[in-house]
Parts: sequence; structure tokens; C-alpha cells
Amino acid sequence: MRMSELSRITETPVPTVKYYLREGLLPPGRRTSPNQAQYDDEHVRRIRLIRALLGPGGLDVATAREVIAAIDSDLPLPHVFGVAQRAASVRVDDRAVDAAALERVDALLDGFAIHPENPGRIAAAAVLEAFDAVDQRNADDWSRRYVEAALIVAEADLDTVERRVTRDEKAETVVVGTALGDALFAAFRRAAQEHVSTTRYEPERADEIRRARSTP
Repeated sequence: MRMSELSRITETPVPTVKYYLREGLLPPGRRTSPNQAQYDDEHVRRIRLIRALLGPGGLDVATAREVIAAIDSDLPLPHVFGVAQRAASVRVDDRAVDAAALERVDALLDGFAIHPENPGRIAAAAVLEAFDAVDQRNADDWSRRYVEAALIVAEADLDTVERRVTRDEKAETVVVGTALGDALFAAFRRAAQEHVSTTRYEPERADEIRRARSTP
């Protein structure tokens, strides 16, 4: 297909497709003349991946390029996971994190097989420090339940990866699942917070709210 058709199918403006090509996010098409190229279903799939990473996934162009390169590489899946985790994580300078906060995180993650530089470990320590700064000093009990929920979600992530057949499918699922999974979990958490708040503090309104959602 020509670029105009690729643009139509993916609902992506032609200038945006050209931008993806210039930035190395989208592989070039097959040249048919000096100023013409043909594209195929893999380009359609790649554009949809790019839009997912830049949109709901919240990645910038440089970071999206990095994780796409990991998909296209021969890196083993654990390394792809590492790239995806770093890409999807808030950058925290481990030198700015208090050692005591890291020790608390390590206690919460006791038995976990993770590297010291795991971005989640460092970010969690920074969050615990922030909890302390606003006098939320009961955060460790709170955090234990988060760890339990995170382990359930991580098992679901890897179960999904294992259902994919090829290495490329697995790698793409790793990247998409890590970037979009964060957004999905946060979205369901918001919904769950309202549900628990309503059923705990306003149980008499629960059925009314359910009916409102089911009404066209």
C-alpha cells in the first residue's frame, strides 16, 4: 500500500507518518521509485504500537524509540523487560534516596529476586520518603497490600507473555504490557476506589449508582 493508504487505515495523518519515519520509530517502506515506497501490514501494526506508546503509554519519542529498538533486537526477554521498565518508570536518582527508605523497601520486597538498581525499588523508596514528609508514617502496612496486588498483576503480565508464540510477539507484549499496563492498573484503581468508598460509606447509594451506569 502507498503512504496515503497507510494513513487512512491507521487514521494517522501523512505528516505524522513521515515524522515517525524520520524519528526512526517506523521502518522505511520498500522503495518502488526515488520518491515512492510501499508499506504493508507490519507498518500498520507498528504505527498502532507507536500511537499506543506515545498516547496512553505516556512515553516520549526518544523513549518510545528505545523500547521499539528493544523489540526489534535479539535481546532476551528479561533484557527487554528491563528496557521497558526503565522507559515506563519515573526517573529517580538513587543517590538522592535515603538508605533507610531503601531498607524499608527491601523489607517489603523480602524474597524478591530483583537487582539493586531496579527502577521500581528506587521509586518506591522515594515514595515512602514522600509519605513520611507529609506525616503518613503508617505507609508500610499500606505498602504491603500494594506489594501483594503488584505480585498478582506481575503474574498476570507474564502469563500473558507466555501465551504469545513468537519472540517478537512476546517482546511486543512485554513493552505494551509494561507501558499500557501501568495506565490500565491506575484506571482500574480509580474505579475500585469509588466502588469501595461507596459500598463502605454510602452503601444505600450503591444500587442507585450501578443502575445509573447500566442505563443507556
